[in-house]
Amino acid sequence: MTKIYVDGDACPVKDEIIRVAERYAVPVVIVSNGGLRPSRDPMIQHVIVPHGADEADNWIADEIVEGDVAVTADIPLAQRCLDKKARVLGPTGKPFTDENIGMAIAMRGLKQDLRESGEIKGYNPGFTKADRSNFLQALDRLLSSKS
Repeated sequence: MTKIYVDGDACPVKDEIIRVAERYAVPVVIVSNGGLRPSRDPMIQHVIVPHGADEADNWIADEIVEGDVAVTADIPLAQRCLDKKARVLGPTGKPFTDENIGMAIAMRGLKQDLRESGEIKGYNPGFTKADRSNFLQALDRLLSSKS
């Protein structure tokens, strides 16, 4: 059975994930370093990992299997999930695929170099209503396709 794994500490669409998952009766696993209120819903599992760099990412990458869905903005985690034949969505609804992950990794490296050299600031664009809507549509399409 397909599961949705959520990189939960900074995920802005947790409520939307739960809403869509309920419609398709898909279990959700929210992985975080803590601070999230557990759900009474048996289809929602909260996993608290130790504090530390990449602890949640490592847990998700170890547990996810082919056909599962990961929701993350973390590009290295997206790559690890794709390597296991999982499907991956960013919180803005943008899918990570085998075709676009290489470019995403390259852009991440370029932006890091530009920030370190002072060429650009480290600001990320704000999360918008359109991003939320795009995410809902993308997750709905992904779960309805079952492929």
